[in-house]
Amino acid sequence: MLVNVLSRKLVKPSKPTPPHLRTYKISVMDEVNPSMFVVRILYYPQSASITSLEDSLAQTLSLYYPLAGRYDKNSRTVNCNDEGALYSIAKVEYRLDQLINERLNVDYLNLLLPLEIGAADEPRDPMLALQINRFACGGTAVAVCASHRIFDAGSMSIFLTAWSSVETRGTAITPVFDSASFFPSENLPPLQTHDSRTRNKSIAFRRFVFTKIAISELRRRMTTAGGQKPPSKVAVVSAALIQALLRADRAKHGESRACVIAQAINVRGRTVPPVSDHSCGNWATFSTLELDSGRAREMETDFPGLVLGMRGAAADGVADCQRLLSDRKFGRWALVGSYVEADERGGAGECKVVWVSDWSKFGDYEVDLGMGKPDWVSMAGGRLEDILVLMGSKDKEGIEAWVSLQESDMRIVEEDPEIRNLTATPESPFRSKVLSKM
Repeated sequence: MLVNVLSRKLVKPSKPTPPHLRTYKISVMDEVNPSMFVVRILYYPQSASITSLEDSLAQTLSLYYPLAGRYDKNSRTVNCNDEGALYSIAKVEYRLDQLINERLNVDYLNLLLPLEIGAADEPRDPMLALQINRFACGGTAVAVCASHRIFDAGSMSIFLTAWSSVETRGTAITPVFDSASFFPSENLPPLQTHDSRTRNKSIAFRRFVFTKIAISELRRRMTTAGGQKPPSKVAVVSAALIQALLRADRAKHGESRACVIAQAINVRGRTVPPVSDHSCGNWATFSTLELDSGRAREMETDFPGLVLGMRGAAADGVADCQRLLSDRKFGRWALVGSYVEADERGGAGECKVVWVSDWSKFGDYEVDLGMGKPDWVSMAGGRLEDILVLMGSKDKEGIEAWVSLQESDMRIVEEDPEIRNLTATPESPFRSKVLSKM
């Protein structure tokens, strides 16, 4: 797939950032995250004008001003100097239905990005980079990269919703940037650091599609086992994938190893007093379910047990959110200490750590940038391993799981009989629309 970049420029905020907002201090939660971008790609089949996107982006940046600045690693601050967000326009010698079909080559998704996914945190690196990709069929893919130093997946969706609101209604959602006032920087190094700023080629990145039928089958297993309330789509899909990862890990090492399952929890709206739903920054904690080697072996086949264990851990994590701000010592451990501890244990080979993140409730399929709502939303391949990201389908019935593993692990998971039986070969959401134009 050939992608030709036609233009690049820096888009500055439509209004200068006031002097008192020129220095943005990051929080301790921000500083421990890896040096990389959080990515979202939105795909629109309609042939529509993109001329207004630059202006609406500039208006949005006037409120999301740290995204137009540059990060200073020495001071742990963002210099909100209005240098601007990188804005690229590219021509893709491909149709959307050629890219997105039952033979989806996920490596092609990274070609739509304006920068390498790890090109962050250096003095000249933008905090926000976008690429508007125009396909041969007239469709468009909008790739958005925001620095993980100040944004998590929830922040990305807040920004996209605000940009959509400016583009379609002329009004913006006002964000809150105050995480450092609760948990200031402690000059900690980023976790999971890598020398390379490019994607790690030893990490395989795949999409596994679970339809409504597959999810119903997984829920039926819970009912048969006498489970209590029906588990969520994300709960059963993540459990099915983790079972496959446990089987792959045993096959690779010759025996079961201890495992830590770390589930990300969006803190917004769950603390007392509440962190605003529009708070930007890295506002996530992790609930952890620890399995010793014997329990990990049991969980390979005990689907209800794994689902209930993960549900219980997540429920405890959500309940703990109420204490995060009232008990700062506990809050600091829950938001940072538990994350650092799990990462260090995984890095030392003490156990396998699987990171699970639910993006299905962020509302990305509602983001209208003047081209209607997207027909598909994706992420792109990254640099980290043992990551499960669960995204919803456009019809809200299915789950698309984006999985990053070592190549050797991925080969085993892809051939896992259970996963092969549960996952579907999806049709392109663009095929009929493209054919109708031909």
